[in-house]
Amino acid sequence: MHEIHPNIISLNNGIRVVFEHRDSFVAHMGVMILSGSRFEGPGEDGLAHFVEHCIFKGTKKRNSIQIVSDLDKVGGELNAYTNKEELCVYASFRRQHFDIAADLLSDIVKNADFPEEEIEKEKDVVLDEILSYEDSPVDNLIEDFEALLFKDHPLGENILGSKKSVKSFTRKQILNFVHRLFVPERMVVSVVGNFEIEALKSQLEEYFGSIKGKDNGINVVAPKLVKPFKVLKKNANSQVHYVLGGIAPSYNDDERRLMALLINYLGGPASNSKLSLLIREEKGYAYNIEGGYSSYSDSGFWTIYLGTDRKYLKECIQLVSSELDKVIREGIPADELEQSKEQLKGHIALSLDSNLELMFSHAKNILIHNEIDSIVHIHEIIDSIDGNDIKEFAARVFDPNKVSELTYDIPFFKRLINR
Repeated sequence: MHEIHPNIISLNNGIRVVFEHRDSFVAHMGVMILSGSRFEGPGEDGLAHFVEHCIFKGTKKRNSIQIVSDLDKVGGELNAYTNKEELCVYASFRRQHFDIAADLLSDIVKNADFPEEEIEKEKDVVLDEILSYEDSPVDNLIEDFEALLFKDHPLGENILGSKKSVKSFTRKQILNFVHRLFVPERMVVSVVGNFEIEALKSQLEEYFGSIKGKDNGINVVAPKLVKPFKVLKKNANSQVHYVLGGIAPSYNDDERRLMALLINYLGGPASNSKLSLLIREEKGYAYNIEGGYSSYSDSGFWTIYLGTDRKYLKECIQLVSSELDKVIREGIPADELEQSKEQLKGHIALSLDSNLELMFSHAKNILIHNEIDSIVHIHEIIDSIDGNDIKEFAARVFDPNKVSELTYDIPFFKRLINR
């Protein structure tokens, strides 16, 4: 087993740094900021994601071409992403180009100036991105499900925002958002590569130590439970798309390991998941059926999704419900439970075998927990799960009175065409 040995330090301005030594020619560095979409204020729907786009459009010393070219010309890569709780700007590069990457990332985070003309151009790019998601029934289905599950709460809002909100964004709004959230207390710099810790700290102090600002204690409210729902929407798709699910443990809840094991057993990425074997392999009813578990700092949700021919939908739903009921009544058979534990450990090992994913994982753990569990400890937690734990937990999380459903059915006119 390959253990992780992260070094966790702080810069003089309070920015936390997590570093994992890896003997590799390639290094990865990211700046993760607690500034995702749930921290948007009134009239800011989609602003976090829009800031992620515009942050590459110019700084006080670089124009947009220089920003995208500095790492590209030495074979490196620069990218970013935004989700509900964090925004991350990151780079992958050969280790000898650390200074280029650190200078570029720090410049983007502390000196982005968001030129007016670039903001207007980027609105069209994001509007096109919204249209591309609208063309994806699976993405739409899960977004709609989450919106219903976290109704009237920031976690239920679409990360991309709406066409109306994106068109309304101003440079003043963007600068206010960055000033409010891009502060040392809300930042983690994560590095994975072949460096010496003391030299690394000195270099990061040089590049990131001048970032200033204070976290003014943004009020974050946990979502309230909504009444379970069953919603049917008519969408012009070629398949029926269906999802059921409910509230799940948060990122800070000890039961998140139970949820991960259970959803992996039922509908994980492996071909031998319970529902895949039953609905795809045995019955041939669906090409794609999968379970999902997303966790946030104070809540989470689980899903089971499938796309199928309309004539198979009712039986697919019955089969999924039957499997959930079986886990509630019987748990997971002892031999299958041990296999599921080994499978979950394997998936964790594969994810951490990627130095890029390790960089993300370390950053997120420090951002949320301010600590990182060892692999030994994670394995101990997984190994300690027994059949009673599974049954008791499944009875709560899969309680039929707590489960919600959303279906995208095929409109009548499209059914006629498809005959």
